[in-house]
Amino acid sequence: MALSLSASPAKADEKADLEHINNIRKLSDTDNTEALKQLEFLKQKQFAKSTPKVRLEALKVIVSLYYDAGRIQSALDSIAELKTLAGSEHDQDGVAIARIMESYALIDDGKPDDAIKNLLQIRSTLHASASAEVRMRLHSAFGSAYYITGNFAASLQHFLEALRLTDELTTRKIENRMYKLDAIAKLYSVMKDPEKALVTIDEAFSLSPLSRSPKTAASLNISQGIALSALHRNKEAAEAYKRALKLANEAGLVAMAVTSLINISDYYLIMNQYRQAENYARQALKEAETLKDKQSITIARVNLGFALAGQGKISQGVELINDVVKYFLDSDQKPDAEAVLAEQAAMYERAAMYKEALQTVRQQQELSNELFRSDRAKAVAALQEQFHSEQKQKQIELLAKENDLKDADIRNHRLQQIVTLLGAIVTVLMVAFLFLLYRRVKRINLQLREANSQLEFHAIRDPLTGLYNRRSFLDMMKARMAQAEAERRDVQENNPDCLILLDIDYFKQINDGLGHAVGDAVLMEVAHRLRKVVRDTDMVLRWGGEEFLVFSPKSSPSQSAGLVERLLQAVGAEPIVAGDKEIQVTVTAGFIALPFSDVPESAFGWEKVLQIADMALYLGKAHGRNRAYGISRLLVPPEIALPVLETDISTAIANGMVELIEVSGPPRLDLSFAKTPEPH
Repeated sequence: MALSLSASPAKADEKADLEHINNIRKLSDTDNTEALKQLEFLKQKQFAKSTPKVRLEALKVIVSLYYDAGRIQSALDSIAELKTLAGSEHDQDGVAIARIMESYALIDDGKPDDAIKNLLQIRSTLHASASAEVRMRLHSAFGSAYYITGNFAASLQHFLEALRLTDELTTRKIENRMYKLDAIAKLYSVMKDPEKALVTIDEAFSLSPLSRSPKTAASLNISQGIALSALHRNKEAAEAYKRALKLANEAGLVAMAVTSLINISDYYLIMNQYRQAENYARQALKEAETLKDKQSITIARVNLGFALAGQGKISQGVELINDVVKYFLDSDQKPDAEAVLAEQAAMYERAAMYKEALQTVRQQQELSNELFRSDRAKAVAALQEQFHSEQKQKQIELLAKENDLKDADIRNHRLQQIVTLLGAIVTVLMVAFLFLLYRRVKRINLQLREANSQLEFHAIRDPLTGLYNRRSFLDMMKARMAQAEAERRDVQENNPDCLILLDIDYFKQINDGLGHAVGDAVLMEVAHRLRKVVRDTDMVLRWGGEEFLVFSPKSSPSQSAGLVERLLQAVGAEPIVAGDKEIQVTVTAGFIALPFSDVPESAFGWEKVLQIADMALYLGKAHGRNRAYGISRLLVPPEIALPVLETDISTAIANGMVELIEVSGPPRLDLSFAKTPEPH
């Protein structure tokens, strides 16, 4: 490709220079090596004669080409140059793009939390007229950072917004759209939805013949391989990874080639072909170390560790694996550390090293519990904020009603005084007046009784769903505790009561993605479906937020499992229609008998029983949602089992201390949030 930049700074020359840079960027889609060669020559020979706008555009492009070529330091130097030039030209968009690129560098350096802080600061200072390119790049960077930290819901939200913003771009609209679809496909795979990932990849491939260019096709093939591997279509996944490696090598995409080698190594690990896995892991590690790419070095090292362990070289493998786990923990990449620990425990088990396997499982569980506690703390904080807001509103409403009642009482008192005065003056009129007054007082008293009834109803009912609220359940439990223990034992020895705690899956995504009106509609419909399934003697409550509680008296564990299955089917088998949206909503549940396994309630009360149901629910969340786990009875004496069960349900199950009942929810429907996908 011949160079066409002229020495004249005229507007026409600037337009031609920018077009030439765009052509080099198009060339990079098929031959990154040649495109980088031309752009470096352009930068060396023509920069002094080019306008600031041309130099800024060239620097933005060359950063991407350096990264694809694996020349990380050159990319970082170009980012610094871009930031300095944009600042001197007072180009706010250019400065923002350079800072966003710095955030990507932090992600690559294993500092995703620092990247998020940097991106939040960029967003807070972003000027109102920022271009679509800047906003798209910002959302893409947020998506990548949240992906690394395991906040997949936030990552998806930002990637979808970046995808939407591609429609506002003036150049390379299709190419950027394919890049965003590729990122979303990888995210769907890690969110355990590989079928949706494959559909997204097919959409990207169908956009344009450009999707067959080496750069885009290589990345899409990697995403396709990841999704196929999740579906256990391992041979097809390997073929996709090898296609990506071939394309990356031909186009000079060194970083992409390293990623392909790592994924091929993963394939051979899955197939237990450890020599081949070692070979590809060593190739990936060598290239990654040359690039000084920390993330790729880390993943290649852990693959090498598992490959060596699979060949019986346990100590060598464990040393590499432990180094990687420490790196992930030090860089706050806890979801990755937890995943590696799970694989390490399975490795020990295959090697019949059961003591080490148990220690690793415990370490993994501690980390998993920490992650769950963190997520739950955030959710609880949000619920508490909402609860306090609702309580303040209720207080305002109650004060208003109280004032109305006081006014009515004052009016009533004044009327009585008037009656007394008139009685003293005109006896004849007194009878008629008292009759009219009696009717009015009666009407006011009726209004008072109605107001009191409404206050009583709202005191025990949830205003949105009409279900009983937490207070009503607590009152019932107080009454239950007042009942003599002997009376309860006679009634419940063979037919204990049952507590079922249910939580709507992915409700935050529904609320955030479709709005609170749709979220409220979902809560009301779920409440309606739960009421339809239970008996008249059962009690359905809204426990808080998206959590519901079913109290089913005289229901044995075997009967409870049937009731739980009907509840899961009632909620999730048919989609919920909210406006023009059609959504499959599922729930995860935990259930347990009260009293539990013949343990007296005086020793193990309803609060502790409900705590076990809550842990069983979160065990269901950890195993894929849309299911229920019930703890039916103790298999060892209570004094041994209960202290363990109260703190670590997984250990109690693993050690055979309790009997676990699993109930599966309805099959997944082929639905998205909306009946007809909205245009991107």
